[in-house]
Amino acid sequence: METTNTVAVTDQTFDTEVLGSDTLVLVDFWAPWCGPCLIVGPVLEEVAAENEGKVKVAKVNVDENPGLSERFSIRSIPTMVFFKGGSQVDSLIGAAQKQHIQDKITALL
Repeated sequence: METTNTVAVTDQTFDTEVLGSDTLVLVDFWAPWCGPCLIVGPVLEEVAAENEGKVKVAKVNVDENPGLSERFSIRSIPTMVFFKGGSQVDSLIGAAQKQHIQDKITALL
C-alpha cells in the first residue's frame, strides 16, 4: 500500500477537513489528466511530510468534485489554495516550485 502524507477531500468532507482544521491547510485542486498537476503531486507529498503537524495538505480532484471547483472559482489547475481559521488566505496558480510553496507556508504560519 502506498504511503501518503496528503488527504483526499471531497465535496462532502471539505468543510470538516479544511474549514474545520486547527492548522493551516493547503488545498491542491488537480485532475489526473493534468500534466503540471502530476508534476506538483510528489512535491506536495514532500511538503506535507516536511511540515507534518504544522500544515495539512489536501487534494481535491476537480473532475470528481465540481462543487468545490465552482465554490472557489477554480478556472485552471493546478491551483493551490491556502486556508487558515476556516478562511481562504492565499493561493498559487500553476506548477509552483517546492521552495515557492514552502515560502508561502512559512509566511502564513
